[in-house]
Amino acid sequence: MKARLAPVFFQSGMDDDFRSQLAGLSTLLAGEAEILPPIPVGATLPDADAVLFPQLIGDAFKQLPQLLALPLPFLVMTSEFGTVAMWDWEIVSLLKAEGARVFTPYTLDQAKVICRSLAARRRLRGSTFLVYQDDPGEGMQASIFKRFYWWEALCSERMRSKFGVRIEKRSFKALGAAAKALPDGAADEVLRARPFPTDASSPALRAAAKLYLALRAELAGQGAVAGAGLNCLNESFHSNTTPCLAWNWLYEDTGLLWACEADTMSLLTEYIVRESLHGDVMMSNVYPFLMGMAALKHERISTFPQIPEPEHHALVAHCGYFGLLPRRMSTEWKLRPKVLAIVDEQATAIDARLPVGPVTMSKLDPKLERLQIIPAMLEGYAGYPGSDCLNGGIVKVRDGYALMDRLYSHHQIFTTGDRRLELGLAAAAFELGVEVV
Repeated sequence: MKARLAPVFFQSGMDDDFRSQLAGLSTLLAGEAEILPPIPVGATLPDADAVLFPQLIGDAFKQLPQLLALPLPFLVMTSEFGTVAMWDWEIVSLLKAEGARVFTPYTLDQAKVICRSLAARRRLRGSTFLVYQDDPGEGMQASIFKRFYWWEALCSERMRSKFGVRIEKRSFKALGAAAKALPDGAADEVLRARPFPTDASSPALRAAAKLYLALRAELAGQGAVAGAGLNCLNESFHSNTTPCLAWNWLYEDTGLLWACEADTMSLLTEYIVRESLHGDVMMSNVYPFLMGMAALKHERISTFPQIPEPEHHALVAHCGYFGLLPRRMSTEWKLRPKVLAIVDEQATAIDARLPVGPVTMSKLDPKLERLQIIPAMLEGYAGYPGSDCLNGGIVKVRDGYALMDRLYSHHQIFTTGDRRLELGLAAAAFELGVEVV
């Protein structure tokens, strides 16, 4: 699905410059947008995601009421390079001052991010997030899991109301039983066909492969599923494995997004980030050094690494390692035996690393009004034998005190590079404010 753009022209009519610019934009945006037939300002708009302005002229001042009555955001691309022309800042400034939502990309890549984001928002309407859970919060570590917002009806309803995405709940217990019932031969066949680095036992590998096959069968033909998750830790007794390998393979197979612990807030954030940027994403826990023993005790470690400016650093770790990282996103990747005590003895976890360098963390706020963006630097890794953090990442943020004051959740979505600008554009396309920490 591409963004649908409705080009408009002013009362003086189309001229050769308009036609030439529109033709050029059709070529520049061929992969991201469907450009509809042009219409005059004031005409009834077709079904579209944004109004496209290939040209701005003085008529805009005379037709300001008609412009402000348009119900869609404006995309101004008035230069031959697929960007806003600097001569249009006067008109654009007036439109913004009057309350219009106006996109003014100054690079073609920005324009493409905007189009991808608009298309992703359209695609999300009517889509489903599929989650496997039976009694969330009632199982393992109930004192922790009962506090999580993403399982609440209020959270699901806000997602439906704001973005049109529906949360469909299925039984994790039934899924676990279906996976266990699969023959060993089916698991062995898929393991032979998809070799990967591992030091897990044969029974553990079979269990992981069976859960993948069970999930694949469940998802077959479910075209409207935009992402999935299961309550893998809190209700771990429903399965003799963890879904880490399954999520990685399904991501490779179809690009299916996943959320650890059936965290739909993380899943929705992943969707916005991945679909808008066309870049891989992963989720993990962040433990700011300023949390002190409250974080250290949970990870069963005695101290954070001794580094300069510890107040501006955080440990990134989940299920014993850096996080459930897609293999194609990693510099190192291996499936290992489980670390956490609350999962089955045959469970597995992914031990992987992102490339050291700039990363961007992001997360939606609870009311789905803002996207929080946290630029950071992944400086390296630290491991603690015998703990719940055998290979965690160390990230430096700009202001650790601001992070502590404003962080929405311990679950954060990571993408590589400093993506503040692109994520700001994506947020605007989804009608979200931006909070940069």
